[in-house]
Amino acid sequence: MPRPYRMLSLRMARVDSLLSILAQQGANELRLGTDREPRMFSYGAARRLSIPSTPEATLRELLGELLDADRERALAAHGRVDVAYEAAGVGRFHARLTARPEGGVDVVFLKEASRRAPAAPPPPPHVLAPAPPSAGVHAPETPPSTALPSLDVAPAAAPTGALAQLVAAAFAMRASDLHLSEGAPPVARVDGALRHLAEPPMDLAGTLALGPEREQRLAHGRAIDLGLDVPGAGRARVHVFHTHEGLAASVRLLPAVAPSLASLHLPVPLEDMVELPHGLVLVCGATGSGKSTTLAALAQEALRRRSIVLTTLEDPIEHGLLPSESSLVRRREIGRDVPDFASGLRDALREDPDVILVGEMRDRETIGLALTAAETGHLVLSSLHSRSAASAVERIVDAYPPERQAQVRVQLADSLRAVVVQRLLPRARGTGRLPCLEVLRVTHAIGALVREGRTAQIPSAIQSGRREGMIALERSLADRVHAGELRLEDARAAANEPASLTLYLGRAEG
Repeated sequence: MPRPYRMLSLRMARVDSLLSILAQQGANELRLGTDREPRMFSYGAARRLSIPSTPEATLRELLGELLDADRERALAAHGRVDVAYEAAGVGRFHARLTARPEGGVDVVFLKEASRRAPAAPPPPPHVLAPAPPSAGVHAPETPPSTALPSLDVAPAAAPTGALAQLVAAAFAMRASDLHLSEGAPPVARVDGALRHLAEPPMDLAGTLALGPEREQRLAHGRAIDLGLDVPGAGRARVHVFHTHEGLAASVRLLPAVAPSLASLHLPVPLEDMVELPHGLVLVCGATGSGKSTTLAALAQEALRRRSIVLTTLEDPIEHGLLPSESSLVRRREIGRDVPDFASGLRDALREDPDVILVGEMRDRETIGLALTAAETGHLVLSSLHSRSAASAVERIVDAYPPERQAQVRVQLADSLRAVVVQRLLPRARGTGRLPCLEVLRVTHAIGALVREGRTAQIPSAIQSGRREGMIALERSLADRVHAGELRLEDARAAANEPASLTLYLGRAEG
């Protein structure tokens, strides 16, 4: 006998992004299955949903807690499980999970309000069709039984219905980025690879609906950064700019809530860094390497472990943070709440913070103020574009004129506590990407190297600093290769020192 039909109340799952598309398109039924394309129906009539087939790992990620260990055992025993599911901001669904005899799972979501025929004909069958004016513009009220925890996050811009549907579809594909261009179909980046969506050329200006003030800024050659909340999906950071071919936008997709450090599956633990009473912790890497996600996870861990005032300076505000009962969060967005990072840091020093998160150290003034804050009793978390810990140190020093560099080295040696350098690389098996790290911990010996300008010796010090919690990037890459998680060719392409990687791999290759 199948398990009884019962109510399931979960925090927002990725499947909610698909269910929000269903609601916006006037449909009432969603069908998912292992290695099958998601299908959407409006009272029996098939509707177009331009999303590829979902491998088992993708389907599990979409369903989240809906397919937990208890329900998997019930499926194995009974072949079917029925639950009532509330999708945040969308409504209530009857979800039926069915085990296939040959393996795999099929899932059908049926909207409970679907028992009545629609009052008006549904819109044309197109996932990007403009929604009614109210759809996607204001987040619907979340049903009480699925109310999400109160997030400390500044209000974001309201997306148009068309943009909300497009971003929700990208979330459902597990995309990290979405690239939009006037007169061209949208392109998503999934697991690092670009995938052209089977959609017609875009009216990007109409999709974004920026308004006169922002359009005037664009007309003067300035780019625009926006933070968006997409109901049922998450948050998005949108960078809008002009190219020689017309208007374009790059959209970074973000989870609604900052992930935990444990969920990032980092090769070495970083939790102790948030316990530091003061100092500077840097997270480095190229664009798209997950720096912002790791910074947000560190900030969330600090809020969980400590009683602190956390001040963040972000451009724009990204991940939501969950303050504990004993913590307080002050979030400021560059260009809206404060003109620039340097001004925000000056203000922060008068606001009694314990931890300061600076989205990025972009210029000399911001670097100097961050070092001052770290020296004066604050823990400062920030990011920097750098391929290695040694080059991060040199980049900070090189931001100053030669006559100031010796002084900056002394200041940096005293205030720097750790440097984390990230790479995100495709998994050898399945979908998704995994992080590989270089971690520098500033011990007395490392501090002396920084102070004396002997940064070329930092990589050797990292290699011998395993007991202090350090790891060389090449060691991290080799460990992933040995575990079968990473392809050798991807590890070689990511290494800073191929010879060191070869030495670490020698045991397996010998």
